[in-house]
Amino acid sequence: QVQLVESGGGLVQPGGSLRLSCAASGFTLDYYAMGWFRQAPGKEREAVACISSGDTSTYYADVVKGRFTISRDNAKNTMYLQMNSLKTEDTAVYYCAVDMTVQAMCVMMIRFYDYWGQGTQVTVSS
Repeated sequence: QVQLVESGGGLVQPGGSLRLSCAASGFTLDYYAMGWFRQAPGKEREAVACISSGDTSTYYADVVKGRFTISRDNAKNTMYLQMNSLKTEDTAVYYCAVDMTVQAMCVMMIRFYDYWGQGTQVTVSS
């Protein structure tokens, strides 16, 4: 059974950093594309970053490019999102997700992802 559990969210001041984790079970991370998404109050869920199967490529939303880094530790079956230089507009619930198409290039679109975690709150505020 596929399961995704996010952790690492919290309250941080503008300019600070957080690292989110997504612990996965029920599948082998390296075979599948995965992504991080977020949803702010009153807004639609949006793609933040994704990583292709085999870690062959990564993609970022323009608003986080240069500040966020997506990565995976396949031995730990865990995906990460390192977030630096956080801004108040980064405040949202962050979700991880997996596309169960084997050996796929990741796509920055919600509809391609089959399983989702429950989300972790990130609040950037002084």
